[in-house]
Amino acid sequence: MGEAAQNEMVVKRDLTVVAEVRRFVRLVAGQWDMDDYVPTLVASELVTNALHYASASDDDVRFRIGRTDDGALWMEVQDATCDLPCIQRADSISEAGRGLFIVDRLCRCWGVRPLAGNGGKVVFAVLNAS
Repeated sequence: MGEAAQNEMVVKRDLTVVAEVRRFVRLVAGQWDMDDYVPTLVASELVTNALHYASASDDDVRFRIGRTDDGALWMEVQDATCDLPCIQRADSISEAGRGLFIVDRLCRCWGVRPLAGNGGKVVFAVLNAS
């Protein structure tokens, strides 16, 4: 997990930066000779969710990407809000509410861990190597 510090970016509170996150994921996945389609989709959903629901404070969102011991890809997004995300039901015409449903379907596992002292949370996802 020593690579984690090298593969981190601070995401400013602006939804247009999601494209920068996708470029970052493509770059890192390419260095590992991994297909980047699913990782960029999952990263987009995790970051968009954090930016959309995170508090209005000036705290930045942090995105990290790395590999597990068995070669799977892990990603995590840290923000300063303690509100825990959950999968929502979206109707057939809604454009919102599908992010974590997509993450749930594409990942080996995903979850949330609160940070100590009401410091926020980390949402993580693990994708099988492909």
